[in-house]
Formats: sequence, structure tokens, C-alpha cells
Amino acid sequence: MSSGQFKKGQSGNPAGKPRGAKDKRTALRELLQPRAAELVEKAVTLALAGDTTALRICIDRIIPTIKAKDAPISISGLSGSLAEQGQAVLSAMAAGIITPDESNAVMQAIAAQVRIVEADELEKRIAALEAQHGSKS
Repeated sequence: MSSGQFKKGQSGNPAGKPRGAKDKRTALRELLQPRAAELVEKAVTLALAGDTTALRICIDRIIPTIKAKDAPISISGLSGSLAEQGQAVLSAMAAGIITPDESNAVMQAIAAQVRIVEADELEKRIAALEAQHGSKS
């Protein structure tokens, strides 16, 4: 793709959704809003009568579920070499201290840090070579 293919301020899809247009969820919310109190009352009534779906909705609103990916993770021994850090994560998962999803999230964070360190080191090496050979970028 060559630079300049798209002009600044010009839509790549001029036939797309117009500015300010409401999406379907917003329109539906606006339809429900005037009856919100009645709808909540009905959901509570159904939940109290044994409707498990209504009960789940009510409980989810009272006590929101904290997703594992949003909860803090504590792993001891997460230091040393990358191999040692990876082993600490796998050991914590094997011991049931963290879930496989949490393990995956931590491994991804470690891998992202590796890429940052590699890019930083590469930048320093290039700067040193340029200084050594008198090159300018």
C-alpha cells in the first residue's frame, strides 16, 4: 500500500454509517428506558418465583462477576531468567494457584516484555554502531 492512498479527513468507506447515527443497542436502550423500573420489578418477581434465568440476571447485577483476566494475579518466584519466570508460571498453574487462562495471560505479558527489551537492546546496538562508524540516521 503506497502512502497517500487515503487522504486525511476522507472516509475509506463513504457509503458507511453516517456520523451521529445511533446503533441498534442505543435505540433499544432508549425504548426500554421509560419502562426500566417496571422491567426490573418484573425480573425480580420472576426471580423470586423461581425463574433461574431472571435470578441469574438479578444476582449478576447485585454481585458482578469478576473475570479472571481482570483480577490481580500473585505468583511467587517470578524473577530471574526468562526460562525461570516461565517455569514459575507453569508451576503455579500446575499447583492450582492460577488458572490456565491466567497462566496464558502472564506468559503473554512476559513475551511482550521480551519484545520490548529486544527492541530496546537493538536500538542501543544500532546507536553504538552509528556512533562508532560516524553514521547519522
